[in-house]
Amino acid sequence: MADKLPVYLQIHDTIKEKIESHYWEIGDRLPSERELSEKFGVSRMTLRQAIQTLADEGILERKIGSGTYVASQKVQEKMAGTTSFTEIMLAQGKKPSSKTITYFMTKPSTSEQEKLHLSEKDEILKMERIRFADDVPICYEIASIPGYLIDGFSKDEVSSSLYKILEEKGNRKIGAANQTITALNASERIAEYLELKKGDALLRLRQISYLTDGTPFEYVRSQYAGNRFEFFLER
Repeated sequence: MADKLPVYLQIHDTIKEKIESHYWEIGDRLPSERELSEKFGVSRMTLRQAIQTLADEGILERKIGSGTYVASQKVQEKMAGTTSFTEIMLAQGKKPSSKTITYFMTKPSTSEQEKLHLSEKDEILKMERIRFADDVPICYEIASIPGYLIDGFSKDEVSSSLYKILEEKGNRKIGAANQTITALNASERIAEYLELKKGDALLRLRQISYLTDGTPFEYVRSQYAGNRFEFFLER
């Protein structure tokens, strides 16, 4: 079911764990790419991919001519409602589809343990996808899902529509979600995925989704093309 964890994601997890354990604090500058690539014994290209993934998740911040820093915390606005990309697209008369980039089982990080109510002994599915509407790329996302909730489901089932599979085959009921939205500019990697220019505007959504019994079943970090998608809040 799972692919081997790519080297750049192993480095990603190690750096993230150092930040979560306060080895590096908010605002701290990380060592240079050269120093880190030598420390991890990898090429600078592989190291750069790990750093960029952390930046895409909002954990690190890259400043041109200055270096890479642990990102500062931002003001959050609480929102209600569970966002299913598939349901949103279907409701708008568009055909949803997705392209899976990575799909593998791994141990949860400290933050994933906290957000998904897991222990360090549990396993999660980590999945990177590009989501499309009528074959137009709309968003890039990284989803973390407790392994026990998708046991017995195929990769195609989980990657195509997790919510539908949980409800129809897992007999689970989808409940509420906690969401935060921030703005950012597209990195070179994300711009390529979404067919944008580097620096174009994105909307970043972080969402923890829950079943009706309060069990968190998904922690997802999404980046939406700002010129193709907007969030509408109804109070």
